[in-house]
Amino acid sequence: MPILVLTIVILGLGYRLYRRRAKAQLRKDWLATPLTDHERAIVHEQVPLVRTLPDHLQQKLEGKINLFLSEFDFYGYNGLEITEEIELSIAAQACILVMNTDAWFDHLTNVMVYPGAFRAKQAHHDGYVVTEVNETRSGESWSRGPVILSWDCVAQGAANDKDGHNVVFHEFAHQLDDLTGHTNGVPILGKDQTFARWERVILDAFDRHVANTERGRKTAMDPYGAENHQEFFAVAIETFFEKPERFKKEEPEVYAELSKLLRLDPLEWTK
Repeated sequence: MPILVLTIVILGLGYRLYRRRAKAQLRKDWLATPLTDHERAIVHEQVPLVRTLPDHLQQKLEGKINLFLSEFDFYGYNGLEITEEIELSIAAQACILVMNTDAWFDHLTNVMVYPGAFRAKQAHHDGYVVTEVNETRSGESWSRGPVILSWDCVAQGAANDKDGHNVVFHEFAHQLDDLTGHTNGVPILGKDQTFARWERVILDAFDRHVANTERGRKTAMDPYGAENHQEFFAVAIETFFEKPERFKKEEPEVYAELSKLLRLDPLEWTK
């Protein structure tokens, strides 16, 4: 290989290594940076659940919020102006899911926010026939793409942290699910978890939820979780944070698996 070409290759590799190390250090710095008093007040006002967190989780959450805001851009649509309140509220709720783990939203590109519910095309398959219809949505999560949210639904979900409905938890649960390369209800598991146990626990619970939904029985989880395995996972995440006591009574094994996955136990601090 000519010396000039070899030199260019070595310099290129060195530059990439430098950028990688610089990015890692920048991430480390953001994770160690607390919110300002002004930002903390906004988060506590917008997301009441954060007020219940113990100090060590508050600190971890604030670092993750700063990292989120440094890496992802927000875009407003249909006349919505992105404000500090919008950014901090969404970032805080998303980061609650990852505040105590090393997991990150590696496939996320940006966050798109509409003022209210929005219309989105959905493909319905009936054999070889595919029909596209416009459906009203409060949120969407795209694989290797954006998360799309309705600000009205975001604000409502954060304000009422006991009803089991939180669109940010739901859509960012899909982002965690997608880290494996497939959104199928099986995220990257913790070191103390096994696929065999996850599969048994989740599939059994899903079958029970489908049966309860078909019979009209009310459970801690929203009926939407009976749609498929990925929606079951996302709805389970919502329920885990917002109805932990009832959820643990109804589905103790699912609760335990989510607690291991997220390294959290909301019952320890929401009481």
